Amino acid sequence: MTQSTSGEKGGSGEVRSGAILLVCVLIGGYVISQFFRNSITVIAPDLARELALEATTLSLLASVYYLSFALVQIPLGMAIDRYGARIAMIVTLLVLIVGTFWFVFARGYGDLVAARLVIGIGCSSLLMAPLAIYAQRFAPRKFATMAGIHIGAGNIGTLMATAPLAHGAATIGWRGSFFIAGLFACLMTVLVYCFVTENAAARQERRARSESLSQLLAGIGAVMRIPHFWAIFCVSAMTYPSFAAILALWAGPWMAHVYDMPLETRGGYLLALVAAQIVGLFTWGGTDRLFRSYSIPVGLGLALGAAMLAVPALIALPRSWLLAYLILCGLAFGFSPVLTAHGRSLFPQALIGRGLALINIGSIGGVFIQQMLTGLVMAQFETQLIDGAQVYPEVAYRTAFGVLAAEVALALLLYWRVKDTHPDRTH
Repeated sequence: MTQSTSGEKGGSGEVRSGAILLVCVLIGGYVISQFFRNSITVIAPDLARELALEATTLSLLASVYYLSFALVQIPLGMAIDRYGARIAMIVTLLVLIVGTFWFVFARGYGDLVAARLVIGIGCSSLLMAPLAIYAQRFAPRKFATMAGIHIGAGNIGTLMATAPLAHGAATIGWRGSFFIAGLFACLMTVLVYCFVTENAAARQERRARSESLSQLLAGIGAVMRIPHFWAIFCVSAMTYPSFAAILALWAGPWMAHVYDMPLETRGGYLLALVAAQIVGLFTWGGTDRLFRSYSIPVGLGLALGAAMLAVPALIALPRSWLLAYLILCGLAFGFSPVLTAHGRSLFPQALIGRGLALINIGSIGGVFIQQMLTGLVMAQFETQLIDGAQVYPEVAYRTAFGVLAAEVALALLLYWRVKDTHPDRTH
């Protein structure tokens, strides 16, 4: 239930329907962000064949999105706290439109990389700005649930980047598929302009603060000095990025090279992985209220995540096990909304935008680092040229999985010492 009230007859119903519309529009923006974030893995083997890309160049193409996304988080957080989440979303969506059509009409690898950089900037607000709005409109104990709904439903975009994108690429080509995505970005810009509004109390408070640039920058320092901030930052940089390195980059080539799966079959298996993650996001999103704790569900999620990544590193998975493995992996890594809520609980209302943006630098910047790191790991192994594509041996993928599993295990050790700041917890 939102914090806004109405004394008029039927007012609460209008507030509720308005909140539902608001959440649906915000989710729609995140759908397009998730599509672009995860769209490379399905078409990676085809891009590698068309442009003669190796592991390092392919990982760079996928990861530059996360680099630009992370680099703009600090100015984005300042803009959200100073000008409001709505303005931040509209501006970045316009940038996204430019980047999308640049990608569609790219003439070579350099254009693709530059367009991915611009797309990363364009998508940069589509998680943080909605989370800032939820922090304003909903009670703190409901934040993890709202984050779970937003991230879970927004992963429809990740679903669209699996089998549907594979089908589109096979029928109208990857350029035609991304052209359609560009049209959807145009639609979302119009919807955000028309239907996303700022909470009146939050707007009044923001205008009353009217922070100068020096005060906004000082707020960044204040966030960094908050106890347990750096621990949450580091855990964020090692958990979702490890899963994203598999989902958004290596799962497609892994299935193609090790299991000899065609494009549409890979898309179907990735669809199952993402569907399982969505179920996990919705399920994990309310577990903090069940346990009256952030630490218990996040700790369990980290342990399960490390175990799932370790499995293909330690054993050669039979093809008949692969689908079940991907589903269990997606379910295990659905705990990120609770980790985000733990981070949000550290910040006062005036620092919400900057605090969440800094946490997101760890999460998204970590994806850039993990994808580049795993690309370097893969590059240590000799490849075979098969049908014009560089094919990596199974041991290369097993090594990459092992590196990621070790990082998530390290994240669990770091998180073990973080104070549980859940609002329902007695201290």
